Amino acid sequence: MQKIMKSYQIFGIVFFALLCACRQPDKAQEETKGKTEHIEEHSTVFLSAAQIKMAGIEMGPIEMKNLTASLSVTGTLAVPSQNKAFVTSLVNGTLRNLFVQPGDDVRKGQAIGTIANTELSAIQQQLIAVTAQVKFASQEVARQRELVAGNAAPLKNLQRAETEWQALQVQQEALKRQLEVLGVSARNPIAATLTITAPVSGTISEIDAQIGSPINASSPIAQIINNSELHLDLFVYEKDLLKVAVGQTIHFTLTNNPGKEYDAIIYSIGTAFVNETKAVPVHARVINDKSGLIEGMGVTARISIGEGIYPAVPDAALANDGGNDYIFLVDKEVHAHTNETNHDESNEEQGMRFKRVQVIKGTSDVGYTEIKPIVELDPKAKIVTKGSFFLMAKMTNSGEHEHG
Repeated sequence: MQKIMKSYQIFGIVFFALLCACRQPDKAQEETKGKTEHIEEHSTVFLSAAQIKMAGIEMGPIEMKNLTASLSVTGTLAVPSQNKAFVTSLVNGTLRNLFVQPGDDVRKGQAIGTIANTELSAIQQQLIAVTAQVKFASQEVARQRELVAGNAAPLKNLQRAETEWQALQVQQEALKRQLEVLGVSARNPIAATLTITAPVSGTISEIDAQIGSPINASSPIAQIINNSELHLDLFVYEKDLLKVAVGQTIHFTLTNNPGKEYDAIIYSIGTAFVNETKAVPVHARVINDKSGLIEGMGVTARISIGEGIYPAVPDAALANDGGNDYIFLVDKEVHAHTNETNHDESNEEQGMRFKRVQVIKGTSDVGYTEIKPIVELDPKAKIVTKGSFFLMAKMTNSGEHEHG
């Protein structure tokens, strides 16, 4: 009898164990279902009709928009070498006067300063002496021609006089050219001061000398930059190079002042990588407004690479949280009970529930942004087109935040 009872006890234990094992999957399924419902619950937010009106919530479909795609690159502003110059002197001397300061606009040939130089007066004195000799040699040639014509002197005397006259004329012309190069008129009286002029038109970017300092041909007095031919030096990586072509439009902003946008057009694309990088230089000419632009400034540019039709939403339809971008779907019209213990019609509030969906942003243009949802959406889905920021704030502040 004891053996029979013991057998029943063992059978009961085994049966109970099997029963628990059979019920375990059901329990796991319930936990999974509960977690899913928890995620679903915390990815939605409810607004009453009054709240929708107060927040200015607007709704509409996801639209197919013709957007201009662009490539984002960085670079710097530069000026071609032919549009900037050093102001220098061709002779040594001492800076006597300085007529400009940084920021001044100057035109080509305008006086920048003066230099005192004793060699200048020596050249002028030599020119005066040679000019007198040329005049005397001319008179001697005329006299020898008369003598040769009357058979009163040999022909070789005339030939010698003509040779000397021609040599003096060459020397006179050389001295005149030398003074012209220095910016001094041969007709001016003897002076020891040389005027230094601007070699190009532009803006004085830097003064490199001061009054009284010694000046020589290798020492610049000032620097001039002409921003009329200001251009962008951009760097495009190998993977994007085929998207870039001469003639494409570029919109760019300054790194330290992103609020103002400028325009440029690509005029040249490099044929070699820069140093050891996989980037190729692309040059674009700045057009229209150039105010506030200075050589060397960093820029962020968008190169227009063509148009396309994309699913897009208004920029106001997007909200960001934790570095991710979202839109809100209109889930359904609901009645939210204001009193959990009383579900009478008089205690219900009319409103809408909105579901948050993560998206990846694409091309942005004309106030719309291309979206790529991470889950498949109904093409006829209705979304919040304005006021998503309010929904995100309400979801975050109330703790209704998506998990997982």
